[in-house]
Amino acid sequence: MDKGRICEDDAVSPVIATVLLLAITVMLSSMVFVMMQGAINSVEKSEPEITVSVKGLSNGFHVVRITSLDQALDPARLEYQIYDENDLNSKQHSGFVDDPDVYGVVGSNVSFHDRDAGYSVTQGDYFVIDSETIGSKDGTWSMKLIDQSSDKLLFDVKLVLIED
Repeated sequence: MDKGRICEDDAVSPVIATVLLLAITVMLSSMVFVMMQGAINSVEKSEPEITVSVKGLSNGFHVVRITSLDQALDPARLEYQIYDENDLNSKQHSGFVDDPDVYGVVGSNVSFHDRDAGYSVTQGDYFVIDSETIGSKDGTWSMKLIDQSSDKLLFDVKLVLIED
């Protein structure tokens, strides 16, 4: 004798379960699409526009200051080159702005000073070149800065003559 034993199925019907699974799948796929759409349709940044000033100091140093720059740049992607325009066989001084013997170093042949200490190249930052040591004070040397991410020459300036 089975007294009051009633068997009830408390499970969700197969139709409702299928609808729930489809709704979850559609929601997840639309979330993935929205997240990936930003990566797919990313707008390319415009090429940086930069102006610099060059000053030759009587102590044998050149200062190349960034006077205007429309966007912050990554120092790891910027290559500098200091070269003699008249002697193509001259020893060229080059490297990247973030090199440990350049970025924020005082007393090296070429040093870069980040005024806001934000690990980026911005307006107001400057290079100091020991022209006495590298022999670039005679007015025939130039400095260029190349953005390796866009392969664009940012500037190519002549280092002014430093008279003794």
